[in-house]
Amino acid sequence: MRASHTQPWLVRSAAVAAAQAEGRPVVALESNIIAHGMPYPDNVHTAREVEAVIRGLGAEPATIAVIGGRIRVGLSDDELQLLATSPGVAKASRRDLPALLASGTPGATTVAGTMVCAALAGIEVFVTGGIGGVHRGAQESFDISADLQELAKTSVAVVCAGAKSILDIGLTLEYLETHGVPVISCEGDEFAAFYTRASGFRADLRIDEPAGQARFIRAKWALGLAGGVVISTPVPAGHEMPREEIEAITQQALADAAAQGIAGKEVTPFLLSRIRALTGGRSIATNIALIKHNAEVGARLACALRALPFFA
Repeated sequence: MRASHTQPWLVRSAAVAAAQAEGRPVVALESNIIAHGMPYPDNVHTAREVEAVIRGLGAEPATIAVIGGRIRVGLSDDELQLLATSPGVAKASRRDLPALLASGTPGATTVAGTMVCAALAGIEVFVTGGIGGVHRGAQESFDISADLQELAKTSVAVVCAGAKSILDIGLTLEYLETHGVPVISCEGDEFAAFYTRASGFRADLRIDEPAGQARFIRAKWALGLAGGVVISTPVPAGHEMPREEIEAITQQALADAAAQGIAGKEVTPFLLSRIRALTGGRSIATNIALIKHNAEVGARLACALRALPFFA
């Protein structure tokens, strides 16, 4: 691992440091999906497969986590195992990073946390499963993911399978519009809904080709318009779940969460775990398929951005 002279708490793996020194594209990956999003050993296998997809397309993966009081950009196999198997790994969003660095407690970065760390490390593209958003019933609970505020201010392109279907997708898109975050769809006109290919809501723009996506992103940042760009790409057709089925299961999971008093940042992992149980594990196969596909789209975008260093 190599620490920055100006940022001693930011440690790049040798592979990530070499890629950046040589001007090769790098793709950031979150670690919350490893620690809290999937059961063991699916989490470790998926993390390694996603990294392999990115390398196979000419980019370097950089899975990010907080370990040993340092932000680690690019993880070893031992560090992946730690995140996948340790019960004491915290969720690391923006507000959590200082405490985790100060205490040395291991943390798995969320979408917001990964965006912060990727920007600090000079990485422009980040691949995740689905972004957080406005939770159903937020009119009463005010439960809105920190991911949305991070997208409004941190200049990283986020490739995802839309927003998790447990959320209020319409309000999520309204929030992004209010805060000036462009939403681009890829491979379909509609914003994706994680387990399903379509949400019923159109994205701002459809741009399928990586070169076009890169040109849009370069134009945004060249104008001095800070903040992220959402690239929504749907789960492959053969792996999506029926929309009516996943909606009914989501409603059951939400009712179970309410009955058990689950609130705050515990809601999303509870719901995903409950959906996994109610689908007999089928949701895991969908999750794995979509994150691997997202990695393909993200790697191609990172390569296109590297080939277009400035907007002209």
